[in-house]
Amino acid sequence: MTALPGETPGTVGTDTPQDTVSPPDTGAEGSAHADAPEAPGASEPPGDAAGAGEPAAEVSGTDVAAAEDRPAEVPDAEAGPADADTDTDAEDGSADDDAPAEESAGDLEADAVTADGTAEAPAVPELSEAQAELAAQRELRERIEKRKAEKTAPIAAGTGLSGTAAELLAAVRAVESGEKSGTAFFDSPAPAPAARRPEPAATAAQPPRASVPAVSPAPQAASPEALDAVRAVLVAGGAPEALARPAVGVLGEQAAELLRTDPWQLLTVPGVRPEQADGFARALLGDGCGPDDGRRTAALVGWLLERAALQGHTALDAGAVRAALAERAVGDPDAAVRNAVEEGVALVFREGDDLEPDDAEAADGEGDEEGATDGAGLAEDADREPAQVLLGLDRYALAEESLADGLARLVNACEKAADWAEAAASAPSPSAAELIRTTAAAGLVAHSGGEAARAEPAALIAAARGLGLRALGATHSEDGRRRLAAAVGDPDTAVTLAGLLSGAQGPGRDEDGALALDLLVVLDAPQLDVENAAVLVEALADGTRLVLSGDPGVLGSAGAGRVFADVLAARACPQVVSRTPDPGPIGELVSGIGIGELNQVDAPGKEVVIVPVRDAGEAVHRTVQLVADSVPRAFSIPAEETQVITVGHGGAAGTRALNEALKQRLNPGPGRFGGFDPGDRVVHVPAPGRTVPGVVRSADAEGLRLDCGGVPVVVPQERVESSVRHGWALSAHQAAGMRWPAAVVVLPGDAAQGLSRPWVYTAFGRGERHLSVVHGVDQALPHAVAHIPAQERTTRLRPLLEALPTPDAAS
Repeated sequence: MTALPGETPGTVGTDTPQDTVSPPDTGAEGSAHADAPEAPGASEPPGDAAGAGEPAAEVSGTDVAAAEDRPAEVPDAEAGPADADTDTDAEDGSADDDAPAEESAGDLEADAVTADGTAEAPAVPELSEAQAELAAQRELRERIEKRKAEKTAPIAAGTGLSGTAAELLAAVRAVESGEKSGTAFFDSPAPAPAARRPEPAATAAQPPRASVPAVSPAPQAASPEALDAVRAVLVAGGAPEALARPAVGVLGEQAAELLRTDPWQLLTVPGVRPEQADGFARALLGDGCGPDDGRRTAALVGWLLERAALQGHTALDAGAVRAALAERAVGDPDAAVRNAVEEGVALVFREGDDLEPDDAEAADGEGDEEGATDGAGLAEDADREPAQVLLGLDRYALAEESLADGLARLVNACEKAADWAEAAASAPSPSAAELIRTTAAAGLVAHSGGEAARAEPAALIAAARGLGLRALGATHSEDGRRRLAAAVGDPDTAVTLAGLLSGAQGPGRDEDGALALDLLVVLDAPQLDVENAAVLVEALADGTRLVLSGDPGVLGSAGAGRVFADVLAARACPQVVSRTPDPGPIGELVSGIGIGELNQVDAPGKEVVIVPVRDAGEAVHRTVQLVADSVPRAFSIPAEETQVITVGHGGAAGTRALNEALKQRLNPGPGRFGGFDPGDRVVHVPAPGRTVPGVVRSADAEGLRLDCGGVPVVVPQERVESSVRHGWALSAHQAAGMRWPAAVVVLPGDAAQGLSRPWVYTAFGRGERHLSVVHGVDQALPHAVAHIPAQERTTRLRPLLEALPTPDAAS
């Protein structure tokens, strides 16, 4: 590899560990999946609890190995889910914060909308979009609960049948009742093909999905009375008053009474840690509470599972939960687990078999006087059986079950006789032809490949539209949407997944409420979390084809689950692996990383440059020099088209420090608009796990005005601090699904513990024409590429898919 003029060649490096799998409270916060808004007062500990400290020790001088960049983006990696920081498999940081970031973000956005009034909501599309996602998830959960209730109700004979069996039963009953004669069913002509759903023109008049928030009740702004009552309780317990609004957002108008009777409910507020909730409880309850108080242990189990979700898990091993409880001074972890299950805080699962809380006793020995329903009973059963006993939250359990059922429905309901032979013959590549042929014969297809392989789903979409089908592609980011639209040659063929789910983009719904599509291709599938995937699949009508396409080597979703990896592992559908290699020196480098090899590549045009540094201070200096001078001079790529990517948000060379240095050089100013000036590069986080790059244009009484890829966005003043950050430097999770003409990857010495093969693979693949690596981690980089794969996430989707009847599954 070569260096830029005046630069010295060297080696390469990366980010923080992928999703942290262990549930116990570890020093490094797990993959905070989302850049969630920071919790007010998170850095101020309630009661006598210790305050959440600053992020990991900052690196100074040459002692870079001593400091570890924490995954949280908040000042205290443990204090708030607001700033997800280190790129662990989820989003760095604040996610590690221990409360559901999604709820808090949704509430904040809902507050902004209701403040404007219903009539004004459409004027702020990014807010209604986030609310629509939350509303769609609530709607999904209601449907799942309804189906579950139907399963427990008495079943009339024959109602469990479908397809040919149901038709035969209906025919027999018609003859028996005298409604038809037996001869009516002989020599009957072949059934006419199913009526085709309305063409796009017929569905154009359907209202977009954006209308959902008006149908489903959106979270309301906290009333002054509720806020005052909560503030009084917080003050009495020694907690910061700033937690009042997020507490009402999570617990509702009755938050004050809940906190007074059960102070550990404070753990549901983003950013609050167990020791802080303990101090709050002691201040309110005095000697009336202890470490084994049932309210405390139930809240701790819920907190551990929420934390695990922020790290990507949808469930946790019961033994790991008990171990984590023991570390939190719980004297009887087994009883604590049993209590949490009985209280409905957690559900119990055994190797894909759902056990509702009420079923836990039967599963572990009904009537056992020794209390076999407690955690000890679960442990004994786990020892006797090969099945693993898991604990999980109902929201993820429902999402995984719904997703598995929905995928099986698509596999089995699709018309398999479609003849796309001519379209396949005219495909631009053999891999594209294979994808077209496979999609013609299957309702669900998994397609994997690198950046160059994105041309194959584009060819599939073009071929399907050429056949008169309603085909569409959905991507993770606006940048991905533009690239897909360019590859297909039609801007109407690509949407973002968030825009499709919210109804802001796409064809709208048909008369049955399903997306008016015959084929949906989801690119960037590894970024698809289980809840959004469940909402998406639920919105697809029977007969719709779904193609999940992505690069298995990149970092996983910011939300809980590993949908794409589970679908591949379960072999629940045909799989097409692209044979199209990524071109050029960057493509060669990234391809090697994908198989665990960090190779030197020939870069005659200086496409790959290594810049060795001794410490974090030098790393920041060289990064600014590259973005502002070297890359523009050598490659004619302006600074605004060069993206800096680093391991985490904290530390002396994290996104905060780099953004400050880059702003000073590229767009100095007083930050008169809440810390921002016109021309600042920023990232907007409208919902947890979603990062939208943009540029500040102006600000007024309505809020901060951004230009996000040509789309004007207004962020209300009260949301600016929590949802807008400077964006010259991003984490690898934030950058996933996007590409820039040039990328500068910064690997200071304190980043060594955050490196993994998926992180390096993702970060190094963000540059199209040029990649500079500011390298200060020595041998930690090749070690990470060779020996640190993605950490596994504990999920239930794979066994659920394997247990479902899918006749078309790949063998």
